[in-house]
Order: sequence, then C-alpha cells, then structure tokens
Amino acid sequence: MRLQRRSLLVLLLTPPLLARGAGIVGVRMWPAKDYTRVTIESDTLLVATHALVTDPPRLVIDVQGIALDAGLRELVGKVRPGDPYVAAVRVGQYQAQVVRLVLDLKQPVLPQQFTLEPVAAYRHRLVFDLYPTEAPDPLLALVREKEAAEALASQAIQDALGELIARVDKPGMPQPAAPPLPAPKPSTTPRPPPPITAEEKRRIDRLIIVALDPGHGGEDPGAIGPTGLREKDVVLAIALQLRDHLNAMPGMRAMLTREADFFVPLNERVNKARRVQADLFVSIHADAFTRPEARGASVYALSTKGASSTTARWMAQKENAADLVGGVNLKVADSQVMRAMLDMSTTAQIKDSLVVGQEVLQRIGHVGQLHKRRVEQAGFAVLKAPEIPSILVETAFISNPEEEARLRDEDFRRDLVDALATGIRRYFAKNPPLARNRPL
Repeated sequence: MRLQRRSLLVLLLTPPLLARGAGIVGVRMWPAKDYTRVTIESDTLLVATHALVTDPPRLVIDVQGIALDAGLRELVGKVRPGDPYVAAVRVGQYQAQVVRLVLDLKQPVLPQQFTLEPVAAYRHRLVFDLYPTEAPDPLLALVREKEAAEALASQAIQDALGELIARVDKPGMPQPAAPPLPAPKPSTTPRPPPPITAEEKRRIDRLIIVALDPGHGGEDPGAIGPTGLREKDVVLAIALQLRDHLNAMPGMRAMLTREADFFVPLNERVNKARRVQADLFVSIHADAFTRPEARGASVYALSTKGASSTTARWMAQKENAADLVGGVNLKVADSQVMRAMLDMSTTAQIKDSLVVGQEVLQRIGHVGQLHKRRVEQAGFAVLKAPEIPSILVETAFISNPEEEARLRDEDFRRDLVDALATGIRRYFAKNPPLARNRPL
C-alpha cells in the first residue's frame, strides 16, 4: 500500500518538477508466433532492469534516468489483439527519473534484454524479446499441418460427393449437366516407363519441405522504393502466396521463416530450415541500387571462394548487414556456429544450389527482365545451411520506379510466384530429395 501511494505521488507531480532525462524517439511492438519484441528508441542510451512476476504472469521493467512522456504512453496502444504473449501494457512514473512498464502476459515467457547502438535511421534502442518457455517441434507441426490440410480437402470432396448422391436419390431434382466428352486423341503407342525400384519409391514417396525466407522484417524494413514501398512488405506478400502455391502441390509443404512483420536474425533463418530438415531454402528479396536505372531479377548461391562479381560481393555485404539494422542480441548470437556452418558447407550443397538456381532463373526470365543471366555467387550468411540447397532471389529492383510499380501489381506478383513454383517443381522432378535422418 505504501508503494502504491508513493507511485501515485510521483505520477501527480507536474512535468516541470521532473528533471528531463532521455528523449524518447519511438516505441514499437512486433508480435509474432516465434516471439514478441518490444523496442524503446531514445536519443541516449537507456538503462533498465526487469523481473518476472507470477499469478498472473507479468513482466515488470524499470527504465532509469527518464521521465514519463507522451512517447512512452504510446506503448499502451501498441498491443495488438493477436499478440500471443502480451495482453496489455501499463506505464507510470514509479520514482523520480524511473519509469515502470508492466506487461501483462498471456503465457509465461523467457525475456531477453539488450541494447543496440545507433545504426542506419535508428538511434539508441532498448529491446526486450519475449520467447515462449517451451518451443514446439517445428517438423512435427509442419507434418501435422499438411495432414490437417489434406484431411480437410478430403472431407470437402466427400461432402460434395454426398450432396451429389442425395440429389440423384431424390426424383424430380434437377441434375447437374454432364461434362462434355474430351476430344479423341490421336492413336499412339507410347513406350511404357521402366518399373520403379524400391529405392526410387523410398526417395520419391515422402514429403518435400521448402523453407521460404522473406527477407528483412520488423525493425529492418529492407530497401525502400521511390514511392515508399518497403522491401519487407512486398517479399512477405510474395512468400505467403508462394507458400500457398507449393502447399497445393501433392507431397510438398512450405515453411516460412517469418509469417508476419517481425525480424529474424540471419543465423536463425538458417536454423529454422535445418530444424524442419528442409530440402530447399529460398530467400526472397527486392533489390536496390544507388542508381535508379538498375533493373532485373537475379538469383544467388553461396560461394566460399570469393564472389563471382563485384555486384555479387556488394549484394552479399548489404544483405549480411541486416542483423545490424534488425537488431540481434549479441549475448546469445552463436557466431561460432555460423563460422562452423560455413566450414561445413560442401561442394555438393553449392552444386545443388546452382542447379536449382538456374531452374528458377530460367522461369522468372519469362516474367520480366533478368539483371544477370547466370546464377551469381557470394558469401551470403543466410545461404550457409551445409546440407540444404539454398538460393537467394532478388525479384526486381525496388529502387527502380518501373519495377517498384510492378512489385505493387498483383498480376506481376502472381506471375512471379507461378514462375518460382514452376522452377522449384522442375528441380525436384529431376532431383528427388534423399530420405531424412528422422522418420516423418
């Protein structure tokens, strides 16, 4: 009770009685199934402590050297109904120059707190990442999603068949018109295919998993076009549509490294694909350059022996800097794992990446102009899954006014998705994936 009175007294103090501390530049929340990020951006470095409280679960954050202002109060309205972790936020002047934030939680979390130095358009950032206490098995979830989708489709067919039978059984009901007979085909005697072997059946009769990686997200907008189109938004739209396209193919399932607007570190994008034992990794981006006349689509694969061109080297450096903008907790970032993964990247993996890259490049060449007519190579961090063929697709130059307009166009995106899906399908038709290390 004494603590409540003390907090109320400080809240009633007029702003002139509070010494001015750090200035708040912005507050943001990025909810996602993987984790929710809370960002407080200020003109100086913020110092904070946090503690978890149970019954009900809450995260209490005390930010030092700051006065409550309108910017911090905006955090209350940033909570989204679909946030899986945060139910509400309360803010108040706990002490002179100490602001208390209370996050009412929907479930227990494992919070990570860290700060980010100024970079790009951002000033100092204080970040809280709220992770679930128990992460689900991603491969099992993916297989169950596929089974549920197939069961739903099967049920829809059964319902339609039952409705048709009911109509037939009832006299006087109008009958559906019979479909027209197909035109007779010319008489041919095709050669029967050779019988499938047991080994071939084992390799083909399995679920093919494609990891789709929409670049950037959350704090990292990626490149921004002349009229404000953000790379992170357009590549997510393309990836979601491509996921639906691939999921409709028999025996195939697509997994997204992010399904919404939140940031995923580069090594975590790779780890997500490895955890589901993906057969292919496709990172989707929208290119940008200093000159607006640059145009065309490109496909990149990993190189451990230097970039294949100056453009490829520059592109890899730009994409690899995403962690700096998006914000990575350096205390838990596993740089040693990333270095080991680069060492483990095999010649076979890069060779397969070049093959699938060429298939995709040929197909998207029918949709729009190509920037390069061969698959380029460089040291992209996001392509360093040692056992997974991995490519990075630059769909178009968002910095080019004409290509930015095309990226906005739904018809162009649909044609692009069709081309990507066709290239992926053609690759697996020629290169059936090997069995996984664990049974599905």
